[in-house]
Amino acid sequence: MSEEHNMYDYEKVREDFEWNVPEYYNFSFDELDERAKEMPDKDALISIDNSGEKAEKHTFKELSELSNKFANVLRNMGVEKGDRAMVLIHRIPEWYVAVLGMMKLGVIPIPTPNLAVSEDITYRIERSQASTIVTDWSNHEKVDKVRDKDEMSSLNNYILVNPEEDKEGWKNFDDLMEKASPELDRDEIEKTRSDDPLLIYFTSGTTGQPKMVLHTHSYPLGHEVTAKYVQDLKKDDINWTIADNGWAKAVWGKLFGQWIVGATIVQQNITGRFDPKKALKVLQDHNITTFCVPPTIYKMMINEDVESYDLSSLRHCLSAGEPLNPDVIDKWEEYTGLRIYDYYGQTESVALVANYPNMEVKAGSMGKPTPGHDVDIINDDQERLSAGEEGHIGLKVKPERPPGLFKEYWKDEDKTKSVFEGDWYYTGDKAYKDEDGYFWFVGRADDVIKASGYRIGPFEVESALQEHPAVQEPAVIGAPHEVRGKIVKAYVILNDGYEPSEELKKELQDHVKEVTAPYKYPREIEFVEELPKTISGKIRRTELRERAEEKYLKDHDQLPY
Repeated sequence: MSEEHNMYDYEKVREDFEWNVPEYYNFSFDELDERAKEMPDKDALISIDNSGEKAEKHTFKELSELSNKFANVLRNMGVEKGDRAMVLIHRIPEWYVAVLGMMKLGVIPIPTPNLAVSEDITYRIERSQASTIVTDWSNHEKVDKVRDKDEMSSLNNYILVNPEEDKEGWKNFDDLMEKASPELDRDEIEKTRSDDPLLIYFTSGTTGQPKMVLHTHSYPLGHEVTAKYVQDLKKDDINWTIADNGWAKAVWGKLFGQWIVGATIVQQNITGRFDPKKALKVLQDHNITTFCVPPTIYKMMINEDVESYDLSSLRHCLSAGEPLNPDVIDKWEEYTGLRIYDYYGQTESVALVANYPNMEVKAGSMGKPTPGHDVDIINDDQERLSAGEEGHIGLKVKPERPPGLFKEYWKDEDKTKSVFEGDWYYTGDKAYKDEDGYFWFVGRADDVIKASGYRIGPFEVESALQEHPAVQEPAVIGAPHEVRGKIVKAYVILNDGYEPSEELKKELQDHVKEVTAPYKYPREIEFVEELPKTISGKIRRTELRERAEEKYLKDHDQLPY
């Protein structure tokens, strides 16, 4: 790593850090348009097709003008500040044009994952009462399938990107843009306050129906910390974060902080099954300098011939979304010479805890709190806990609320109240700190297993299983047991070349006993072909628990707890 990219002292930055949130702020005007003035010809966005062979580039100036045009498209339709608009578009430039144009007007985008099915779309439209939907050809049939339903009645404007033919009831995105002016006078538009609504994300829905996470216009300012200190970005960097544009991870790694510091963003329109060979080639051919992907993608990439690719431009690798197994970190470093720096946050926040480029990495740890965030391990009574004590990951919100934290679960006052207690926001995740102040993830509060008098975090058991060569992907839950009340159970997808057997179950159980506390081993293992996941790719352990309980109730009158 060059010295230029490693010049800050963690403790000093933490001590000196102050938030500067103006009364009025608009990311598209105050960041995108300013970059367009400062560096008009610099590539802001490089969009690569699914094959990895074709790339389309957009400068800051071009995106500034295109977002102006789309803002004028919406104005001509009568869409106003505060209106909601679903954005369901693949990883193509039009997603940026639409979202940036909406932000200029104060229209509230609802980014939606491309894996969303018709029922997901219906639920989101009904909950948000969106007036507008912007989608692409490959998604529009999902919308048409349910557009006559009462739940969709709030929709007035249907905009279609890259249509393969004229479609009744839809307006052509390109036609609208062609007629719109690239000029947009900011003084003619109602200003957005920093505390005005900016966007709505729906949660993953791992423990029930997705909730609406409402962020305000100050949210991008929180991500300056994500980009500067966690991703270690400068304006000469080319950053590739692999994330569907409907996930919050997209604005974490592909929009806000990156353009605040003036870096170039790369996106690849990955469709179908992820191909690790194509990803390695993109890293090589486009001189990617910083790279962030979920643990699952690293797991797939380390099974390829990584050393045959020229990754010399790559200097910093990160992972977020789910905890990262130490075994994956070690193998990636063996192949590339680079550590993977794990970090932690939520749809509701920015990066709250991270491993930093100038600090020792403890494999498996989330790292330490980010600048501007007082994060600690607390109990149910909002008391800070000592090293080694397991508790809630909490963020202090008084006397100053960090700008990257969501405002509320919109239209769900009870749920909002349940996560704010006294001076703290409760993330819903459990962890502990070690003597050096590093955070270690235990699991979602709902996922922690209480078995035989012990509290067991599923992540530690999953990490142990992941180290075994037979295991492609594990998921661990607490399952009912007649004598013990609850036991640790693992659902396991096997790698190619391995077959389910009682011998393999015993081998996996012994392996877990060797690498972690023996009482944590899975007393029951079930081999499966796939795991239930949300549309954002997170394992639905709630569904696995229900599956285990249903199986138990076939032979018992009631659950043992």
